[in-house]
Parts: sequence; C-alpha cells; structure tokens
Amino acid sequence: MMKKDKNPIAIIGGGPGGLMAAETLAKAGIPVTVYERKPTLGRKFLMAGRGGLNLTHSEDIETFMTRYGSAAARLRPAIENFPPAALRAWCEGLGQPTFTGTSGRVFPKSLKASPLLRAWQIRLSELGVTFVFQRQWLGWNSAGELVFTNADGKTETAAPAATVLALGGASWPRLGSDGGWLEILQQQKIPVTPLRPANCGFAVTWSEIFRSRFAGQPLKPVMLSFAGKNIQGEMMVTEKGIEGGVVYALSAPLRDEIEKNGGATLTLDLRPGVSSAELTRRLSFPRGTLSFSNFLRKEGGLSPVAIALTREIGGKDVQNIAPAALTALIKALPLKLEAPFPLDRAISTAGGIRLDALDDRFMLKDKPGVFAVGEMLDWEAPTGGYLLQATFSTAVWAAQGVVKWVGTQ
Repeated sequence: MMKKDKNPIAIIGGGPGGLMAAETLAKAGIPVTVYERKPTLGRKFLMAGRGGLNLTHSEDIETFMTRYGSAAARLRPAIENFPPAALRAWCEGLGQPTFTGTSGRVFPKSLKASPLLRAWQIRLSELGVTFVFQRQWLGWNSAGELVFTNADGKTETAAPAATVLALGGASWPRLGSDGGWLEILQQQKIPVTPLRPANCGFAVTWSEIFRSRFAGQPLKPVMLSFAGKNIQGEMMVTEKGIEGGVVYALSAPLRDEIEKNGGATLTLDLRPGVSSAELTRRLSFPRGTLSFSNFLRKEGGLSPVAIALTREIGGKDVQNIAPAALTALIKALPLKLEAPFPLDRAISTAGGIRLDALDDRFMLKDKPGVFAVGEMLDWEAPTGGYLLQATFSTAVWAAQGVVKWVGTQ
C-alpha cells in the first residue's frame, strides 16, 4: 500500500545531525518528520558516549578550524554560525552542564550521551517533531518522491517540500551507518568520493609470540611520528595491528600514504621523556647478570610491551648491538603498517558527498530542495570533539538554509 507523508520537511537519519536539523526547523515553526531505519534514535551517538561523550573542544577558533584540513574553508561559515560555545549552551539548555577536561576537550558532566539524548527527545516532541522508525530509505521514484520500506517490507513514499539527508558515514554499520546511501546518490549522478576509514587503526603482521603475549596491552607513553607530525600519548597493541588515540591522530596521512605506496612506516619513540644522550648513558652500564629484558627495564625504563616491541622490530640480534645503536632503535623504532583497519572498525569515515556538489547552504546543486549534513559530506577530522561539532554545525547551517529556501518556493 502506498502512503504519502504531507509534512513539508523530511529528515532522513535520526542521529545527532538529523536531530539538530529537526530542532532548528521546528523552532522556526516548520513541521518536520524524521525517518530512522532503526527502532530507536541516536544509536551511534550513544555508543560514542560510552567512554565519555566528547562534544567539542575549547581551543581558539583558528586552531580549531585547522583540524578540518582542506575542508576548513567550506566548514568555517557553519562552525562560526554554531561554534563550540553555542554547542555547550545548547547542551546546558537541556539540563546537562558541561566541563572542560585537562586536554581541552569538552564533555557533559554526566559524561554520558543517554541523559542528553533523553532530554533532547522530550524537547523535540514538545516542538512537534514526528518520528517514523524502521524506515529504510531507497532513494527517489520517477515522480521525485522519497521511497522507503517499512518494517513489514512494504513500500511507502513521501513528497516533502525539502529533504535533509543525515545518514552518517559507513563506520559502525550495525548501529545504522552503513554508507548504503552512496550508491543511491551515485545513481542520481551526485558527485561523491569513495568512503574510507578515518580515525582508524592499522594492520601489522606480528610474530605469533608477540601477538599471543601482548595483544590487548597499551603502550604508554609513546611518541608517534609521521610526515612531520609528532603525537605523544597511548597506543594499543591488537592481535592484528595497532590502534588508539595517538594512532587515530595520524590516521589520515598514514592511510593516504598506504593508498599511494602500498604501505607506510610509522616511527615510535618508546622513551619520549628521555633524551638520546641520557638513554645511551644508561644503556652503557655493564649488564652483568641481568637478562637483556631486565636490563632494558631497569636501566632503560621500558615496559614489558616496549621491550618486546624492540625485540620484534630489532630482531634476535638486537641484544648484541652497541648502546648508541640500541638507543637509536628505541627512540626511532620503525613500524611498518600494511593497511588501515576496515570501515566497520573505524571511528569515522572520510569521503562522501563532494563539497563542490553543494551550494553555500549545503543544498545539492543537482537536486534542488535536498540538503546534506554531517559525516555524509566529504570532510574528516581527528577525535577530540571536532567530529560532533562539525556534525551539529552543518546541521544547523543546512536547516537554516532550508528555512530560507522553503520561503522562496
């Protein structure tokens, strides 16, 4: 049975981008229907908050904008229109006070996404937003109507005055973001770039002994260096490679290097707080009856996983090299990365709708009345609050563009 929705604005996707667009439109007095493929809203948003919901960052706006790389110029109007201070005020308006951590990251005091999402849903309901769940978007029919399948597999259509696409990227597919929209837009000749993993780990082929003993263990502190960037923090060894905050911070250039040359070499400083001269002095002490591992632990200050990694990369003869050469290895350990982890293990995605396919309001140039926001757009940023901030900001900006566009029709 065919069913038509007469609400003037359709938002496809019930994540933070879609919900913020819905709120912006509803506050402007425009009826909104949000179509969500899952039975509940904000599943990826809730997952992101399990370890502490990092909403945004407190650094100055000029530094903040550099985190978006080549997309910064296109995103700047949206982020300046709804900046970090506005996002914090919005969160606090929902009864969720925020605080700034020692790293400059901004969190709700509850640290969780669930209280914020509950309060947000109440607000949206009070604003009259309609939610339709378990609707899989299939694209447009020949009449230009939106086409969905419902939970029973039946087809439904909607003919809104405007549409906001907020379908996310392709990470966390089990939560609803599987990138299936990319093929729909390609069929419509909308310019897109392939989706790629961002803020991801990387594959390394470990020896069986290293993998079996150290998978799941953190390496900290460690300084990672690649392409002129140095990042200090904590890295996690996994069965199939490495991941963690410092790895994610370098994931974009590492991924691009692997795509270009088939691999990338990451440099690790296993003792970032100790100079090469001091470490060489310590490693020049007589070893005596100490084993190589105990010597590195006692004099070098290395953790068991760092010692094992030194052996893994340096080979079986590493214990026989001179102190200066051993220092050079510890301070600049070359780790060969083979491939980024796949999309379904990434925190976010790069690629999507090309920014030059959108006008200044984030409306598709080739499909008037259709706007796109958030991770669907071809930009990427590191973790630290930059991902959610741009998602919220682009949603507000596009929704304001919808208000203006609808007013001219």
